Amino acid sequence: MTVSLPVRIGLIGGGGIANAHLAGYATIPDRARVTAIADANPETLAQRTEELGATGYSDFTELVQDPDVDAVDICLPHHLHKPAIVAAANAGKHILCEKPLCLTGDEAAEVRAAVEAAGVTLMCAHNQLFMPAVAKAKEIIDSGALGDVYEMRTTDSFFNDFSPESMGWRGHTATSGGGEYIDTGYHPTYLLMHLSGGGRPKEVFAMMSSHRLTFMEGEDSAQVLVRFDNGSVGQLVTSWAYQAAPGTDRFSVVGEKGSLSSDGSTLRVKLRAEDEEQVYAAEPVDTFAAEIADFVTCLETGKRPLNTEDEGIAVLGIILAAYESAKTGAAAKVISA
Repeated sequence: MTVSLPVRIGLIGGGGIANAHLAGYATIPDRARVTAIADANPETLAQRTEELGATGYSDFTELVQDPDVDAVDICLPHHLHKPAIVAAANAGKHILCEKPLCLTGDEAAEVRAAVEAAGVTLMCAHNQLFMPAVAKAKEIIDSGALGDVYEMRTTDSFFNDFSPESMGWRGHTATSGGGEYIDTGYHPTYLLMHLSGGGRPKEVFAMMSSHRLTFMEGEDSAQVLVRFDNGSVGQLVTSWAYQAAPGTDRFSVVGEKGSLSSDGSTLRVKLRAEDEEQVYAAEPVDTFAAEIADFVTCLETGKRPLNTEDEGIAVLGIILAAYESAKTGAAAKVISA
């Protein structure tokens, strides 16, 4: 089911991350435009409707019924993702959803059923996959240049200056789904899976820590090991408590024929059969703008998004297994929805 241009977007949630999404739409005004917005905060709603010239709704269940909306962009707190996705799918709207897809296995099953029944496109907003270094790494892995993938490592850590007053819904497990790991740690998790050589997650071992942001209900740091069904094993480190040490790779992959690594911009590839290291450098891109442009292309052409609900559910499976492992002290199986 393709959509004619310009795609008419209903923005669900006007605060925080919506700024990055709106900047993305502003780069392709001839291909997409925000025609409606829903936000429960009257001040935010008034500001955004004036800014965008869009129709305003205080309830997203009303927005999804708007005939002048082709697709929705969900920028809500984590615990509201599932009901917004299901409402949009039931109304026949295509969906771009910020991470995480949802919070539980039962919610994931509801999302999958609603999207499949409606036949709509759902794209998970996994923006880091649009980093040029990641795209090139994926191309190299898929070409077979590294052979079978043995090991992946990803890191996403920074010094977060959250305070009890500024954390808002992120400080509570009921609304965030956990702590840092299901939030920022979601990025290195989907990146780990993306670079696994096509593997699906099977088993997870994790340790969670609260080093500095002890006023949170959830963890501020996580270290996670993931075994995939193709034999590859991934390791990730993520934190709001500290910045990664200088020289730490953003991601790396080791395979039977060589390896690759990146600081997030420059990609270095070393094959055992070659004496010289190959170096690929690219200008940085706005990954949110690239993600949104690709979403519009998918709706226009019918192309499958890089990550649909299928990948989103698999990533959630890793995260839920990691929380279970941290609780029990043993490895946990990844349960598919």
